[in-house]
Formats: sequence, C-alpha cells, structure tokens
Amino acid sequence: MEGCPLHTKPFTLERTWDVDGVPVLAAAVSLPWPEAADRVSRRIRRYYQLQGRSFLRYCEKLLFPQARAAYQAALASSGPLPLWRAELDYHVTYNEGGFWSLYTQSREVTEEGPLLTRRGDTWDLAEGCPVPLSRFFHRRSGWRRLLLQTAATEMERRARAGRSRYREDWRRQLRRSFNPRNYYLTEEGLAFFLPMYAVSGAGEGIPTFLLPWREGGPCPPEAGGSPERSRPS
Repeated sequence: MEGCPLHTKPFTLERTWDVDGVPVLAAAVSLPWPEAADRVSRRIRRYYQLQGRSFLRYCEKLLFPQARAAYQAALASSGPLPLWRAELDYHVTYNEGGFWSLYTQSREVTEEGPLLTRRGDTWDLAEGCPVPLSRFFHRRSGWRRLLLQTAATEMERRARAGRSRYREDWRRQLRRSFNPRNYYLTEEGLAFFLPMYAVSGAGEGIPTFLLPWREGGPCPPEAGGSPERSRPS
C-alpha cells in the first residue's frame, strides 16, 4: 500500500430514539470504509467502526435524556413536539504519497442551536498508524509557536476586514484551546482548527487556518520517513 491512495466507500448507520412511540432524537452516521482486505485497511475499518459506535452511545447516553425532557416539556405546555438530530460525517482532504488525511465532523441540532465538533486524522499507510502533527516539521523547529502565530495573524486580518468577530480574550483562549491533534493535510498545506466557541460565537463555526507547504515550516515526508530525510530544498 505504500505510496498508493486508499480507496474507501462510506458505511452508514442510523438510529432513532422514541418516547411513547414518538421519535425525539434521530442520529445518522457516515464514515469511511476501506475496500481492500490488507492489514492497514482492516485497522482503519475497526477505528472508524468504533468511532461510529461511540457516537451512537453518546447520543443515547447524553442527547436522548435531553431530547426526552424537551419532548415532555413541550407536551406539558402544548407546544410543538421537537425532534432533535445528530449527524456524524467525514471529508477526505488528502490521499497521496502514502498519506491519507481527513476530518470527521458531528453536528447536533437542538433547541439551543447547532453544535459542530470536528476531529482530524492523518494516517501513514506504510506504517498503518495515525501520524502526530510534529512529524511534518523539523526537530526544534518551534512548530507550536509557528502555528499559534499563523492563527493569530489570520484572526487579526479577518477582524480588520470585518469578516469575523472574536472574544476580547481571544489571544489567551487561542493558546488554551490549541490542540496538536486538531489538524489534517490538504493539497495546499497543513490545516489546523480550533473548537467551536473557543474564541468566538456560533457564527464563526470552527475557526480553521492553513499553513502552506514550504512556507517556514511543514512539508509532508515520505511514508515511513522523516522531515529531515524528505524535505525538499
């Protein structure tokens, strides 16, 4: 599989939770299913099967009691009966050179409005395991500082242009909410993101930033290799 793209198709799961025969919560899952039968493909299949099941357990344990309470409150007040929805989907962003990168994103629609939760995954198909963000930088490169500076500069630019509005303490929240697991690869460079509501209101969604390849930092190494060995001159 080294150097070859990973071919996948979506696998889907759906479930509905009822109260007195009336649906109050509906969940839908769509996640990648590698089509090959090799060891790496089997591992990736298990990984996303587990993620899908975990999401449905989350819906049952946490969202369903809230949806049931909202239904009972609406019934008592003769209001419209709510139907809460939760979705988990994925988007592949990079699939070449022995690397496969994507993000999965859940969306909950409740009485309080939508909530988006994103998770980034990058796989080395030669080693058959997820890749840490630090893999795409030279050692002692100060990659964390570089990414925080990139995000801060872009946020200032968006605010000056009137495109975005951030919390007054966004600089502190940026440092607090930065998580090196929240990244994925694209053709243009390395994308990283912050949780929804970390630095802004719901209108900003999930703040996402891009650090282009070769601009002071990241470059995808060869599968199973290291930046020192594969970084172009």
